[in-house]
Amino acid sequence: MQTLSSRPTAALDTLTIAGKTFKSRLMTGTGKYRNFEEMNAAIAQSECDIVTVAVRRVQTQAAGHEGLAEAIDWKRVWMLPNTAGCQTAEDAVRVARLGREMAKLLGQEDNNFVKLEVIPDSKYLLPDPIGTLQAAEQLVKEGFAVLPYINADPLLAKRLEEVGCVTVMPLGSPIGSGQGIRNQANIAIIIENARVPVVVDAGIGTPSEAALAMEMGADALLINTAIAQAQNPGAMGQAMRLAWQAGRLAYQAGRIPVKAYASASSPLTGTIS
Repeated sequence: MQTLSSRPTAALDTLTIAGKTFKSRLMTGTGKYRNFEEMNAAIAQSECDIVTVAVRRVQTQAAGHEGLAEAIDWKRVWMLPNTAGCQTAEDAVRVARLGREMAKLLGQEDNNFVKLEVIPDSKYLLPDPIGTLQAAEQLVKEGFAVLPYINADPLLAKRLEEVGCVTVMPLGSPIGSGQGIRNQANIAIIIENARVPVVVDAGIGTPSEAALAMEMGADALLINTAIAQAQNPGAMGQAMRLAWQAGRLAYQAGRIPVKAYASASSPLTGTIS
């Protein structure tokens, strides 16, 4: 029988990706914040260990990204360069190479992580499965630790794992939509079959949705818009931290089975007649 101290706790339950260990299972982003002060407050209060950065937007000093790379303390958090804005596999590979160099220039010499996004669709922002697989194969050959953003497609997830990706990142619903987990059945299949961490990415709008993803058995979450666009991003960052911890602990604890009928919580024997 487990003692109270030996039972699993989310706080002691670390996440390992490509041999690197992280205390937090929440990743955050850097887009859509109103200013850097709110961004840094959200990063601090979320206590995330991984922050993703759009390489192309930093390189071009796009609106809202001027000085972004220098605004974050990269000694405290791990950079996850991403290929946002890339519409083809070839473009994504080129931007990933730039991202690796950017991480080195900012002091993370051993950082070979890349969040792979290949998105030719400008309306729904759904990832291209063929382009993603092609880019992943090339980047793995070049020594990248590839974290691919994908539709909740169990077969694609398994194929990406087989070519050497270090995670799979199925979307809960379209980017920035706040629709929550709309692909629950497929994500459950991905979680069941994956041998690499499953990171639910995109669409989460509330802490309850974040907790649900973790209760399902997801290994981590990537949440950007729900935090950045909240009226108080710092407070929402804290809420999402508490949500992933609660969801992870609930998953470890093991929920009760769903039953069709009621089941009394008090024994029916020994009652007063």
